[in-house]
Amino acid sequence: MDAHAWDERYAASELVWSRGPNRFVAEELAELEPGIAVDLGGGEGRNAIWLAERGWSATTVDFSQVALDKGRRLAGDLALDWVCADATTWRPDRPVDLVVVAYLQLAAAQRRLAIRSAVQMLRPGGTLLLVAHDTTNLTEGTGGPQDPAVLMSAEDVLDDLEGIEVEVVRAGRVAREVTAASGHHEHAGDAARTAWDCLVRVVRR
Repeated sequence: MDAHAWDERYAASELVWSRGPNRFVAEELAELEPGIAVDLGGGEGRNAIWLAERGWSATTVDFSQVALDKGRRLAGDLALDWVCADATTWRPDRPVDLVVVAYLQLAAAQRRLAIRSAVQMLRPGGTLLLVAHDTTNLTEGTGGPQDPAVLMSAEDVLDDLEGIEVEVVRAGRVAREVTAASGHHEHAGDAARTAWDCLVRVVRR
């Protein structure tokens, strides 16, 4: 999907994603000391807003201006930066402490550009956290994109980082329970079902 298609998707509903942060973002990053953070491909900014509430200086980068405008309204008086740009090419003007990449849907070549760029934004000791729809979700899980080209595994992400020195803190497949009530409209009924995500957390050396 291009920026225009995402603009249309964001314009069609009150919120495409949940108002609160992704659960894995909250679990993995709650104990980090606040610093400078980038939410890359952050859409409506739910993760950046959560980080800002915890004292981070946060920037959401997305190519959908509609999403960013919605996020700015959601953030209210919180001080965040909102940048309309391509996640594969945008770079901050100084090194950052944290980059979050949550459910960025790109084909392999563009994904590799975005992930390598994300790590290269980090200062030494900075953290990259990526959460994405896992390749196995298509056959074993529920919801999410049905195009295998935009799915990935933790192994794919680590391969994308070949040649960049990082410490791998966590890399693997994680389960996420979803229901229609939790905002997953593609899932009918109240019973929880399992979606499979890949999660990669690395620290730049």
